[in-house]
Amino acid sequence: MCTSYEANPNDAWDVFSLFPRPDFDYKPEIYKDYFAPVFRRGGESFETVPASFGIVPRLHIPPGVKVFDTMNARSESVEQKRSFSAAWKNLQLCLIPCRTFYEPNYETGKALRWKIGTANGDPLAIAGLWRQWTEADGSQNLAFTMLTVNSDEHPLMRRFHKPGDEKRSVVIVPPERYADWLKCPVNGRGAFV
Repeated sequence: MCTSYEANPNDAWDVFSLFPRPDFDYKPEIYKDYFAPVFRRGGESFETVPASFGIVPRLHIPPGVKVFDTMNARSESVEQKRSFSAAWKNLQLCLIPCRTFYEPNYETGKALRWKIGTANGDPLAIAGLWRQWTEADGSQNLAFTMLTVNSDEHPLMRRFHKPGDEKRSVVIVPPERYADWLKCPVNGRGAFV
């Protein structure tokens, strides 16, 4: 599962021409609870907003509850998991712009961090969900998660994660489908059309 990625720099924004450039600072590499740009619907158009990586920020895990990670959501069970179901059912869809993402490869017997990106070096966008949080001071912040799918049969992505663990991959949305993902309707059975 993806737990860190290289954020897309502002100087490589052409592939994201549907979305405003971020007007806020963010780190070049994103980890849990770091703020980064995400794209989402904003009325009749799209907006670029800051959100923290992990749909349940550590700050919002109640005292006494074991810390858990919500940087990734399994697409097969997202509607059933408490951390993700409301965002999924309310179509709080987003895209996470990035240059590359990182996965652990164990083929040598040790975890080696691999950087994964497009063959031509273009930025890419990962399908995600967002959620709003009210902070202790009353302010509002957003948080997000990346959707993942099984990749046991994928020629590249099956090479990652611990031996014996299920192989997972983030969902990469091609540029021509960005608007389709963010405007995705739901049919009467709760499935996307």
